[in-house]
Amino acid sequence: MNANKALWELGDFTRIAEAMRESGEDFVRHAGIEPGMQVLDLGCGDGTTAIPAAKLGARVTGVDIAANLVAAGNRRAAQAALGANCVFLEGDASDLRGIENKSFDLVLSVFGAMFAPRPFDVAREMVRVTRPGGRIVMGNWIPGDPTLVAQILKTCSAYTPPPPEGFVSPMTWGSTPHILERFAAVGIADEAIRWERDTWVFDYKGAPEEFADLFRQFYGPTIKAFEAAAQQGRADDLRRELAQLFASQNQSQYPNTTLVSATFLKVTVDVG
Repeated sequence: MNANKALWELGDFTRIAEAMRESGEDFVRHAGIEPGMQVLDLGCGDGTTAIPAAKLGARVTGVDIAANLVAAGNRRAAQAALGANCVFLEGDASDLRGIENKSFDLVLSVFGAMFAPRPFDVAREMVRVTRPGGRIVMGNWIPGDPTLVAQILKTCSAYTPPPPEGFVSPMTWGSTPHILERFAAVGIADEAIRWERDTWVFDYKGAPEEFADLFRQFYGPTIKAFEAAAQQGRADDLRRELAQLFASQNQSQYPNTTLVSATFLKVTVDVG
């Protein structure tokens, strides 16, 4: 099986996505979506951004590599009575076979395509399926950032074996030189690319250590880190580090609630 597919089907990201809904809606509100637009959401999960986009009147195709998340997205779209305006399909952001050239007015990817292998192929595919005059908008975690998700991944990496030869960290999508290089390789000029730092909020109805345990149970990279840590007899150490991280970043003033802001890079690419 594709290793990336296996990773994201390992857990159940829907359990974590519940804490991300409001930020997903806010991201979409600022994406310039208009009724009738054709929108592709890459690495869509169960629809945190795809479903709000469809509710604004766009015709949305969500693509994710994890079959369980695709099924969950289609269930959520049906519950929202979105019909043909929101359809979820299984696919790989590195190879969007079956999707025609110049099909979409807007390609979205929020913490999704950044995790696909072969980043130059990802950039090529996003540009290929975007119509002239259309846009690509990505939300990417930032390497070395002190806020939650970058620190989760950094903490977990200390417990896992070195990546295989040729592995490219997904965090490089949060580095502007890499972004410029990847899009330049498919003919996008530097001046057609804009970026800004933005904030994503996790709003969890429970204590920080409970939220940390949710990542342990349902987030693929964290699950793999705990498997590796257990083999070293260090699972308790990893659990303690993550619990401390979540507690230190919790901004909620109320007991048994978790509110954490995480910084990300919002990248906009104008496709000519």
